[in-house]
Amino acid sequence: LPDEVVKAILNAGRRSQSSKNSQAWQFIAIRDKEILKALSTCGEWAGHIAGAALAVAILTPDPAEKFQRLFDAGQAAAFMQLAAWELGVGSCPASIYEPEKAREILGFPAEWHLRLCLSFGYPLENNTLTAAPKKGGRRELDEVAHWDKW
Repeated sequence: LPDEVVKAILNAGRRSQSSKNSQAWQFIAIRDKEILKALSTCGEWAGHIAGAALAVAILTPDPAEKFQRLFDAGQAAAFMQLAAWELGVGSCPASIYEPEKAREILGFPAEWHLRLCLSFGYPLENNTLTAAPKKGGRRELDEVAHWDKW
């Protein structure tokens, strides 16, 4: 991914909303193939990171102290994913189940914590960005939305 695309993705995360505008996050942009491969072993479903053009580790202060920190990290992630999609770049989230192993790999300080990582890359098939959604992929609105009361 070109530098300007990576910066646009990171900037979208930086500009995302956060509780009380705390902006309690740090991002590590990872392109090095060996680091991507190592990081992909830090979560049961993180294997896709190994083949990514870019991964972004979203770090927060201790999420056990304030529950909203993980919500804020999710907001940053969603903003990055939406910005990437607008630039023709696909993404996939990964939960990091071995945060201390990730700390060894990425070298971030003890006061920061990693639970969420995103992988980014161009879709293999060009029509992925324009194809109609697959049927059955999402529940219908009336199955999940309620009006005024349950």
